[in-house]
Amino acid sequence: MRLEIDPHGKEPSYLQLANLLRAAIAAGEFAPRDPIPSITYLVQETGLAVGTVRKAVEVLVNEGLVYTVPGRGTFVSP
Repeated sequence: MRLEIDPHGKEPSYLQLANLLRAAIAAGEFAPRDPIPSITYLVQETGLAVGTVRKAVEVLVNEGLVYTVPGRGTFVSP
């Protein structure tokens, strides 16, 4: 999965990341109940702030695409 964020793009960074993760899920890169990359990994790979990455994941949670298990991670919804 390529995580290229355009900091000067018209779309906010968190939405760009949410779109990349959504596309990876739709493409089958992450199967139902599989974990998505951790917040720490996404921060390191994208250079985004922790809050920005959390906001991107929150978008996917609100859409029902993923769910979070405290202390374990975020997983693709069945």
